[in-house]
Order: sequence, then structure tokens, then C-alpha cells
Amino acid sequence: QVQVVESGGGLVQPGGSLRLSCAASGSIFSIYNMGWFRQAPGKQRESVATITTGGNINYSDAVKGRFTISRDNAKNMVYLQMDGLKPEDTAVYYCRVLDTVGGIRRMYWGQGTQVTVSS
Repeated sequence: QVQVVESGGGLVQPGGSLRLSCAASGSIFSIYNMGWFRQAPGKQRESVATITTGGNINYSDAVKGRFTISRDNAKNMVYLQMDGLKPEDTAVYYCRVLDTVGGIRRMYWGQGTQVTVSS
């Protein structure tokens, strides 16, 4: 079994900051990609930021310049520093982990953490 647990969500005023954390544990073999996705009410889940084990990073245009993704490979953790938050950033944020074992790629999701940006 693999567990993916997010933390750090909450309520913040526009312009504020939050830091999300995600920890992967259990029967993990070789993680090659970790990332953050979000889903707002009535909308599809979308990619926010992803990072490979080698450090290649991708951001969505909506968060580029405001959010920073980082990871600790030794601890199987990924972080999302969110600055300059806007009301449109309000969503449930999910952590996704991709690993591979025996040539088989696997995908795991956390339960999500709510981020609400409101005055």
C-alpha cells in the first residue's frame, strides 16, 4: 500500500501565502515525478506544478511567478509555496505521485487539502 497525505491548506486573504506539504510513504519503489493539482467547484482537475526526481519543473500559466514547487527526494516529500494568492486559487489541492516498479508505472493521489482565498 502507498499513502499520500497532504497538509497545509486553509483560509487566507487575497495576497497572502500558504505552504502545502505532501508526504508519500509505504510500498514506494522509485518515484520519478511528484506534483500538485487542483479542482475548483464545477471545474475539472488541473495541473498546478510538477517536479521530476531530476529537478525538471513545470508550472501552469495561472500560477507561474507566484507558486514555487520543491521536493525532498530522500523523504519522498513535495512542497508548494503559494504567494500572492488570488480568490481564483480557491480549490481542493491534490498531491500526485508517480513511481515505477519492474517497468510498470503507477499513480497515487492524496485525499486533498482545501485552500480558500477570501477576504
